[in-house]
Amino acid sequence: MEKLKIRNFSKFQDNFELPKLLDIQTQSYEEFLQREIPGDKRKDQGLEEVFREVFPLESYDAQIRLEYIGYAIGKEKYSRYECQRRGMTYAAPLKVKLRLITPVDIKEQEVYFGDFPLMTDTGTFIINGDERVVVSQIQRPPGVSFEEETHPTGKSIYYGRLIPSRGAWFEIKYDLNDVLITYVDRRRNFPASQILRIMGLSNSDDMKKMFGDRFDKLTNTLEKDHTATKEEALLDFYRKMRPTEPATVEVAETLFFRLFFDPKRYDLSKVGRHIVNRKLATNVPMDNRVLDIDTVVAVIKYLIGLREGAGECDDIDHLGNRRIKSVGELVQNQVRIGLARLERSIKERLVVMSSFEHLTVHHLINSRLFSNQIQDFFARSQLSQFMDQVNPLSEMTHKRRMSALGPGGLSRERAGFEVRDVHPTHYGRVCPIETPEGPNIGLIASLTTCARVNDLGFIETPYRKVIDGKVTKRIEYLTADMDQVKSIAQANSPVDKDGKFSETLVSCRYKGDFPRLKGEKVEYMDVSPKQLVSVAAALIPFLEHDDANRALMGSNMQRQSV
Repeated sequence: MEKLKIRNFSKFQDNFELPKLLDIQTQSYEEFLQREIPGDKRKDQGLEEVFREVFPLESYDAQIRLEYIGYAIGKEKYSRYECQRRGMTYAAPLKVKLRLITPVDIKEQEVYFGDFPLMTDTGTFIINGDERVVVSQIQRPPGVSFEEETHPTGKSIYYGRLIPSRGAWFEIKYDLNDVLITYVDRRRNFPASQILRIMGLSNSDDMKKMFGDRFDKLTNTLEKDHTATKEEALLDFYRKMRPTEPATVEVAETLFFRLFFDPKRYDLSKVGRHIVNRKLATNVPMDNRVLDIDTVVAVIKYLIGLREGAGECDDIDHLGNRRIKSVGELVQNQVRIGLARLERSIKERLVVMSSFEHLTVHHLINSRLFSNQIQDFFARSQLSQFMDQVNPLSEMTHKRRMSALGPGGLSRERAGFEVRDVHPTHYGRVCPIETPEGPNIGLIASLTTCARVNDLGFIETPYRKVIDGKVTKRIEYLTADMDQVKSIAQANSPVDKDGKFSETLVSCRYKGDFPRLKGEKVEYMDVSPKQLVSVAAALIPFLEHDDANRALMGSNMQRQSV
């Protein structure tokens, strides 16, 4: 059969090959399951990461210990087509190998944890015979953010928030008297110096060493702080957090540890630590995901800088402050909830155990608690949707869709205009055209044709590297934070056969402006005019001549054609 020739009538010869459009689904789930990778070579991510987090488990008297060895995913019983025909779920058995250590002996057993849904080659799931898609969620990431609000008196009030992916929020804010106040979990407040004392800077000399020439900015805060030692600070902290209970230094220290230093209760996550290090220019190791004194001091220093006009507040609609939770991460969160329920059940059973002699792993584990949580997510979650099967375009669009709704996200009623609006950082990442009409406008969006999601969940778009005014074939993917400070030429800028810009001055995007720069000053160039829009919008002929509202209707109506 003769291969069809593609005839291109556009002025711009687009040679950029589109990436695999379903990678946002398939790659995410592969990295979560790591099905083809042997147990001893699996990375600490996805399903493996959650099992390592939860285990080992110990009884309250520390006599019994349950350790995790590894998991295996067996072969599916029926093919995807057979599952659709029989109205079944396309899944494979998940077996987890555990080691039970008691004073009497050590036993290793493989436990069946239920059938785990598998993804088809086309990025979908077959649940009870129905083909479903898990839509990616776009959310504010954990990490640090700085904001400014204006008090009714007209004074600017700055505050910084440390938001973990799991655990208590930590907020530092200036009040009207220039005192730095710390809010723990948005409930109780303390002078910032009191928290610093608890974290190890017990006297003024220690604080001077950490803050250097900025120590004098803490004068008002230190005057407001009526504690002088770490012990006093801890007791006062406990009395405010637990007003009805008697306070001792040991109990107070345990409470503070559980709030901010216990990895099981407080987790900044890899993304959160990356954002904190980037924003505050700290160098804390990526595997340290609890709160530390260096981070708190850096937040206070940044706030002092904001008061003096240095640094800048965050724009929460900037795509550098938004990340994508793909299917793998969404299912991982459900696994975490399921294992937390299982952990409670195991600990309750260990309390009532009278003898160890005939105790086996099977006696302790009720796998229904785990498997029900996973089934419930795929069958009932707001983000698990019946696939749009009208035509191939509607299927593709559904799999590349992003929603700001769902658990932990926004609600239609509370979402304002700013969240829904097109932002300059959407260029090449989120389609400005394709979004529903009606109450969901702007809350549900589509990835652009060339965009991809990186390891941390941030959207990247490709550019050609320009070296000394010459456009090279080297492709680099940049996040929204990175391309804001680069000079980028448009894809249709005239270029001669050697790759040099034909015009002396080239129209560029640079720091939110559109200057005309010399070719040597240009750093990158767009790869294609298509990178601005989604797959559906790119199919509209002569899109650039259409009114945006009509193009929106057109891209939505193409998905409805039979």
